[in-house]
Amino acid sequence: MMPMSPFAEVAILLVMAAGIGLIGTLLRQPLIVSFIAVGLIAGPSALDVVHSDEQIDLLSELGIAVLLFLVGIKLDVKLIRSLGAVSVLTGLGQVAFTAFFGYLIGLALGLGHVTSLYVAVALTFSSTIIIVKLLSDKREIDALHGQIALGFLIVQDLVVVLAMIVLSAIGIGAPGEGGGHGGGSVLMVLASGVALVGAVVLFVRYAADPLTERLARAPELLVIFSIALAAMFAAVGDAVGLGKEVGGLMAGVALASTAYRETIAARLAPLRDFLLLFFFIALGATLDLSLLGAHVTGAVIFSAFVLIGNPLIVLAIMGAMGYRKRTGFLAGLTVAQISEFSLIFVAMGVSLGHVADDALGLVTMVGLVTIAASTYMISYSHHLYALFEPVLGIFERKGTPREPSETGAHQGRAYRVIIFGLGRFGTAIGMRLKKRGITVLGVDFNPEAVKRWRELGLEANFGDATDPEFVAELPLRGAQWVVSTVPIHPTGLSHEDARRTLIQLARTAGFAGRIAAASHSAADTEVLFGSGADLVLEPFQDAADRSVELLCGAAEEERTEIPEIAAEGREPA
Repeated sequence: MMPMSPFAEVAILLVMAAGIGLIGTLLRQPLIVSFIAVGLIAGPSALDVVHSDEQIDLLSELGIAVLLFLVGIKLDVKLIRSLGAVSVLTGLGQVAFTAFFGYLIGLALGLGHVTSLYVAVALTFSSTIIIVKLLSDKREIDALHGQIALGFLIVQDLVVVLAMIVLSAIGIGAPGEGGGHGGGSVLMVLASGVALVGAVVLFVRYAADPLTERLARAPELLVIFSIALAAMFAAVGDAVGLGKEVGGLMAGVALASTAYRETIAARLAPLRDFLLLFFFIALGATLDLSLLGAHVTGAVIFSAFVLIGNPLIVLAIMGAMGYRKRTGFLAGLTVAQISEFSLIFVAMGVSLGHVADDALGLVTMVGLVTIAASTYMISYSHHLYALFEPVLGIFERKGTPREPSETGAHQGRAYRVIIFGLGRFGTAIGMRLKKRGITVLGVDFNPEAVKRWRELGLEANFGDATDPEFVAELPLRGAQWVVSTVPIHPTGLSHEDARRTLIQLARTAGFAGRIAAASHSAADTEVLFGSGADLVLEPFQDAADRSVELLCGAAEEERTEIPEIAAEGREPA
């Protein structure tokens, strides 16, 4: 076969990535799994189409620099200070538990002390990208368990930073192909690190805000500047022995306090995903499928440890701190996988000569298994909780002081309407009912939404419409209406629908009144009526009908009676 040009190779890889990525999307799998599969298929063990190693490695290294840059840009000092005790303790507790027992498992499998340590640390990292995507798709990013999960993911990111720095320091003088990692004295590298941190501090203090404000006038230039800063810091970090990863991270920290951090992060996210494709392709291409069989036993054991052990330790810590078992369970499921950082971390160890390629193959297999499995675990989290709820009582303290039930305070009160979902639509309904003198109780799993309702002078409870215990404790028997404005699950992966679940739970709890639910399509309306809804609200259709009535009424008045009335307009409701 004639040798292909690097451009042709990259073109083939992109076509493969698109095709396999589409299959992975249909299976509801993250792109990381698809991209590694592309590398395995394109590698020497299968099609053997990857030969332009230098070009792919260059794109891979730039992708890692951009990835670490985006991690750094999220590490705002104010955000770190705002972390609650639960995030810090849960995050550190999960990291310590996973690292310690992972190390012992590695020794039991005969991996050796250094390899066991690397694998154990790699197992502590969870994928922020995957977790945020899945929770956002389920509209649970603002739920209590979603906010707690985000908190200890930030703690994990801080551990990643420290691990990268320690690894770079340990790697000084180590054999291997670490580039800048392999030369220079310890004192020289430490001095360079201090100088780099000092440069970042000076940049943040004097240049970051005015420079980004100026560049933001041309958004494309702001993006180019951000990429340039990430590449420059990565090159400097590699040259002084700190490594490209630490350099890229520091570049992100340099812009973390600016007003344009979110804009930069949003615009660079697609570029990050594109460049990381080549990292995972390069990773998959280095793995020999014929040798992966030797890691099956270890991969199964480590995968089971991550899938079961990580959620359990989170559940235990949160239970000890006074959170309900349901909150701990849902938050714990989010850490039932390892991340792209795990692969990058072990790849650094390989480049430094600390561990062999076999360790990278083992961690890659664990990554494929845990990422694939945890995707379904998070998507079906409520079903899993219903399945395991009878045996989770040992993880819940009596009274749950950190997450007290607020329903008891309302048991003596009578509410004509209970609204689930306190977004714009639910809030508008609640305010108008209040103006008519109708007593209303609002319910939402977003603490901020509950807070906003209370600021409007409305009564509200924090809780989840799909939690049977919570729904049963609400003052349903005296209510005339239960209204759900909770949106439908948008992914299509899980058949969960909070509205249909709420209808079932309300009836089971003895609610004899009428139930209304919001819908956004005719098919959805039929499903809700079939599930037992007495009334289906269609916000867009209802608003359009009302708008047509107003327009036709105004036009009729203008033609027949008093033209000036139309000019004066209607008073706001």
